[in-house]
This record gives sequence, C-alpha cells and structure tokens, in this order.
Amino acid sequence: MNAALIDAGITPIETDLGEYIIQLADEAPSHIIAPVVHKTKEQVAEIFRDHHQHLDSQRDLTAGEDLVSEARTILREKYFEADVGITGANFLIAETGSTVIVTNEGNGDLTQALPDTHVVVSSIEKVVPTLEDATTMIRLLGRSATGQDMSAYTTFSTGPKRAADKDGPKDFHVVLLDNGRSQILGSKYRDILRCIRCAACMNHCPVYAAVGGHTYGSTYMGPVGSVITPAIWGIDASSDLPNASTFCGRCAEVCPMKIPLPDLMREWRNDAAQGGYNSFWERLGVKIWAQIAKRPTLYRSLTGPTAWLGAMLAGKKGYFQSIPGLSSWTKSRVMPAPAKKSFMAQYKARQS
Repeated sequence: MNAALIDAGITPIETDLGEYIIQLADEAPSHIIAPVVHKTKEQVAEIFRDHHQHLDSQRDLTAGEDLVSEARTILREKYFEADVGITGANFLIAETGSTVIVTNEGNGDLTQALPDTHVVVSSIEKVVPTLEDATTMIRLLGRSATGQDMSAYTTFSTGPKRAADKDGPKDFHVVLLDNGRSQILGSKYRDILRCIRCAACMNHCPVYAAVGGHTYGSTYMGPVGSVITPAIWGIDASSDLPNASTFCGRCAEVCPMKIPLPDLMREWRNDAAQGGYNSFWERLGVKIWAQIAKRPTLYRSLTGPTAWLGAMLAGKKGYFQSIPGLSSWTKSRVMPAPAKKSFMAQYKARQS
C-alpha cells in the first residue's frame, strides 16, 4: 500500500516504531509484531543519523531511550500534519460495527484520533460476531504475543466523532480486503483463517529462528506464513515454504487458536508434489532418501562414515564456509560440521 500511495503523490509515514525504522531502512519486516527484531540499536542509530540530518550530529544515541525519544519527537509532528490516518484492525465486531486495534505504543490511537479522516484497512477474517468474542480474542492475543494479560492500549472505534465529541475523525471508512480469503474459506486450508497474528508459532519455530523472517519473502513468515502465503499467492509461486519445517509440532502446541499448522504444511507439500512444482533434483533426492531411510542397516552404514568424513574435512573450524551444491545456504551463513559419531553410535558407546 505504501508503494501505491507514493505513486499517487502521497507520503506515507509509519508510526509504529519498528515499522518506522524499517521504512527508513527501506526493508521489509522480519517479524509480524516485532518488525525490526533483526537490527541492533547501533544499526538503528546509524539509520537515524542518515535520515534525521537536521538534528545535532553530535547527539548521543547510544541508549535505547535516546532512540525512542528521537523517534517520538519526529513522529509527533507528523501526527498533527497528517490529513488522513490509516490503521489496520486486530478485530472487527459485527454486533456493533466497531474496529479494535491493539498496541503497546499508543501510535494507533494518535493515528486514528488526530487526523480529520480515519481509514481502517483489514482482511475479512478479522470479523468476529460479538463484543464478547472480541474480548476473548484480545486476552488470547496479549498472552500469546507478548506474555501480557492485555496490551497497553486496546482501542475500540465506532464511526466518526459525534457533534459533542472533542476528539476523533470527521470521516471514517472501513476497507475490507478479501485477497483470496473467500477461496481459502471454501478449501481444506480454512483453519488458517483463525490466525490472530500473535506470532507465537514463529517465536517457537526452530526454522524461523535459524533463517530469520526475510527468508520467507512474504508479509507472513514462520509456520503461519508457510501455510497462508501459498493459499494467497498460489503453491506454484511458493512451493518451498511448506518445506520450511521440521514438523516438531511446537507451532501447533503453542497456537492459541489450535490451528493444525504441521498438518496444513503437509497438505501443501502433497499439493506441490502432485502439481509437479518440485524440481527434478528435489524429487530425485527425496526418492533416494526414502529408499535409504526405510533400510536401517543401509542408513547407518552410510550416515556413519559420511558424518565422520564431514567432521574430518571441517577440521578445527567446525564448519564449512562453502559447499558445492549448497551455495544458496553458505553464501549467507556457515554450515556446521556434523559430529564425528552418529547419535546411535554415541548412544551405544554410553550403554557399553
């Protein structure tokens, strides 16, 4: 949406602190509730110095409080200058026509209360029937997202300000986005629409922790992204995402909405295989692996020597900087060397 606004001659300003930082850095978010978790405060300070050049170049930005204070000063001016405030919605309440936003910074309240026009942009699965349903979801969201009983700011908005109201927008608009949701609702992947964007699944996902959010190439990362992105973009454009899982089951275990994420990723893997979206080498590799894995004696006879050879080649470094055929992995990270002995060999040694 920001790109479309810029093309239309409108300057959008992100008001969430993390989103503001990555907007200045011209990057995508790496986490859905902590978008700038991939940057250090030193990197943030460098970004602020590059973009806030009208401020004292010798100012102290070593502490996190200094960075927050500077961002607050810059953004507060923007609130009063803005003609339109655009927010999302954590929930939309059918019973009252209210929209609900949940934040810990208060930026959402200022965005919708100070400008003359408030526009809410939300996808259709955020609609809940009643106020009671919304309050239940709010309790789940805070506890699963940040461990709070409730976020610092939980704001209900129901239309423009009335004649007697001192604050609030004169105009109020709600834009409902389908963007493939209706199609998902009628499919075997409909359970993913229960997601409340708490990020608990990615916070507990070993794959997300290893590769980071940008690797998913989507607004949604982690296990939820591995399911909802193929549903919106099509499995032909994102067939690799459902494979970004060890199927350890932690995502399903911590999900407050009880979404069977591993089962849904397994369904996408089947769809990708049946649709022929996997490469020839990937299919060949899986077939070879299946033949080896089904034969324990063959498996142990191959993995034992392979692990030993890998450990020997890595030497004292304990990792590989570059491996032929795995350049996509090693160009941005090292590959740890395997242990000299397999788990089974170590287990037997301990038992003897």
